[in-house]
Amino acid sequence: MDIIKIKVVNKSTNEMPAYATPGSSGMDLRAALEQTREIAPFERTLVPTGLFFEIPPGHEAQVRPRSGLAIKKGLTVLNSPGTIDSDYRGEVQVILVNLSQTANFIEPGERVAQIVFQKVEKAELIPAADLEDTKRGTGGFGHTGHR
Repeated sequence: MDIIKIKVVNKSTNEMPAYATPGSSGMDLRAALEQTREIAPFERTLVPTGLFFEIPPGHEAQVRPRSGLAIKKGLTVLNSPGTIDSDYRGEVQVILVNLSQTANFIEPGERVAQIVFQKVEKAELIPAADLEDTKRGTGGFGHTGHR
């Protein structure tokens, strides 16, 4: 397994993100808040993390929901996965949405999302008049059935 080196500036009072277990693919992101924030039902909010990354070219970071937050509070990352490009140097912030029917609260330092670093392949698009046929063809959105 390759390990990439990523510079991080942490302007929060939270600990640096780290893998919770040897098999973890993501590191938890914590809310860099000064006070508790309420999120009303079906409301979205931008949660700062205080983290700034220098992601190497050829890589990206993905901000993904935490399953515990989703099942316990009905909170999820709205643009999941959120993509952080290698040339972005701003603060990583998380767009959370409350999909429950009750208000929820985010506490300072609470784990609100996870970040996963991935290799990115570049593609060259080649204009064409048609595409090679496949058995599936244009079938999509549940076309393969329920099994």
